[in-house]
Amino acid sequence: MQSLIDPAVLFFVFGVLAGAVRSNLELPPAISKFLSLYLLMALGLKGGFALAESGLTASVATSLGLAVLLAVVVPMLGYVVLRRMLSGFDAAAVAATYGSVSAVTFVTAVQHLETHDIAFGGHMAAAMALMESPAIIMAVLMANMLRQRQAAAMPALTGGGTAALTPLPADGLPPLRKVLHESLTDGAQLLLLGAMVVGIISGEAGKEAMQPFSGDLFKGMLAFFLLDMGLMTARNLPQLRGQSPFLVAYAVLAPLTHATLALGLSRLCGVAMGDAILLMVLAASASYIAVPAVVRHAIPEANPSLYFSLSLGITFPLNILLGIPLYTQVAHWAWAAG
Repeated sequence: MQSLIDPAVLFFVFGVLAGAVRSNLELPPAISKFLSLYLLMALGLKGGFALAESGLTASVATSLGLAVLLAVVVPMLGYVVLRRMLSGFDAAAVAATYGSVSAVTFVTAVQHLETHDIAFGGHMAAAMALMESPAIIMAVLMANMLRQRQAAAMPALTGGGTAALTPLPADGLPPLRKVLHESLTDGAQLLLLGAMVVGIISGEAGKEAMQPFSGDLFKGMLAFFLLDMGLMTARNLPQLRGQSPFLVAYAVLAPLTHATLALGLSRLCGVAMGDAILLMVLAASASYIAVPAVVRHAIPEANPSLYFSLSLGITFPLNILLGIPLYTQVAHWAWAAG
């Protein structure tokens, strides 16, 4: 309950309520984009300053290794489960959405840990960047395999004619190389990594110089951005009507399952509690920006309203309002138990 009193979270709730009553309150797209870039830049700087102080250690390598492992395992598990409910293309798209990460959820979790004086490593910003792309790449590969199977099966269904191959939706799709390039050179991700490098190079002197920017302003900017996210969530809620109850259940249970997996791996590998909480948050989050932007063009056979509405309409508010404090409390219990 204490986390719900946090001003940033309260502004998110206010945004949802304002959107629900159809208020004309809105942030211009340019302002929203600026806030997003600011948060990533400030987060990257914070991570770089922390890494400059701690250096690259075995614990850092372990956390980053677990991040990559989760980025591969989560979409694979998701696809296996979702394939029982959805077509192959829809299953691949939703699995990519839940296999990738939400930067806003991560930034909110970082602020939550700082508010409660829970130590964590600055390298976790790099973990977030590492976890964004693998799910997208895997989804595109899965979609290509499905298209190849369709192409192989279609001649048999049409008596061996070659004309049946022409209407395949794969025609005109961006090549895998282009998808890889878009996934790995996304501007927001590059800004995060670039800011982290700047923080590492500038060190303590840079931290003091940038404190008004990356420290003092951070909480207010996050609250402003979460207000915008609340408005966007409210606008997206009508798309949930008519969705299968099983998919709604997946949008609720999958984050909890992924967070539990991250918790178990963190305990097994001796990860510090603060880093483990952030790994849980990253594993539990779902992308509503990077994945939809790439998958909409790379897998046009999938229904965009499906993966977008589940991630933004259910999973994102669930994590912001309940998930982050829940993962924090569970981690406290796990580490207290030894």
